[in-house]
Amino acid sequence: HGGVKSVEVVVGTDDQFGRRTARNAAEKQIIAEKAAALLRPNTTVFLDSGSTATAVARCVPDEPMLIFTSGLTCAIELARLEKPKVSIPGGVRGIQELEGVHFDLLLLGVTSYSPETGFACGVEEEALLKQTVLHRAEHVAVLLDSSKIDRRSTFRICGLDEVDTVISDGRLLPEFLSACENAGVKVL
Repeated sequence: HGGVKSVEVVVGTDDQFGRRTARNAAEKQIIAEKAAALLRPNTTVFLDSGSTATAVARCVPDEPMLIFTSGLTCAIELARLEKPKVSIPGGVRGIQELEGVHFDLLLLGVTSYSPETGFACGVEEEALLKQTVLHRAEHVAVLLDSSKIDRRSTFRICGLDEVDTVISDGRLLPEFLSACENAGVKVL
């Protein structure tokens, strides 16, 4: 009656985290390694939430940096490291907290991409948080496995023209690659 959910259901998703982690695991590892290669010491990073972001968290080097994350599973993975400082913006005030922060890099998790809706997710509060960070980031890199292309989610985050890099599994459709080239978006 009180809206209680299983601990396996991560807030902001409509799928169980264990299933999402197992789905496309090899692709997520490829993306995670490419994303980790973008990390630099002494920078401020926002690592989004989700199963792909959690895979990235496992690859983060033990270097001094400030990492903000909205993902509890990411924070758990990052807890093994000594040098990065990890911050978890909380609750309703999370967006307000982040409005005063400049990020060198945003590693943005998305649920889907379609030319009509752009990058999107299924939860309004999550989309608002992602938009806030996106507008505060020097470099925006989207974590995108090929299974998310030509799918739609309810809440738009941004368009292709608002990102700098798409980090993929190497199996993106030619039409999407062409759209990235036309928008000046680098694909890793």
